[in-house]
Amino acid sequence: MAKNVIVKVRNGDLNRALKIFKKKVNEFGILQEVKNRQEYIKPSAIKREKKKQAIRKQYIELLKSKPNNRI
Repeated sequence: MAKNVIVKVRNGDLNRALKIFKKKVNEFGILQEVKNRQEYIKPSAIKREKKKQAIRKQYIELLKSKPNNRI
């Protein structure tokens, strides 16, 4: 669950406070949580997506580690 984010505005510097606020929101993952809760995704679909991403990541790492064998 998300935490409350509090940012103090010092010396009337609203732009600085907004920058700090955005950084804290990103650190806590609040926006990501809101995006994830917009629709229900079945646990099996989440597992399937994670597995697909892991396979893709492993394939990319394999391609990076292979030397180019072009003639």
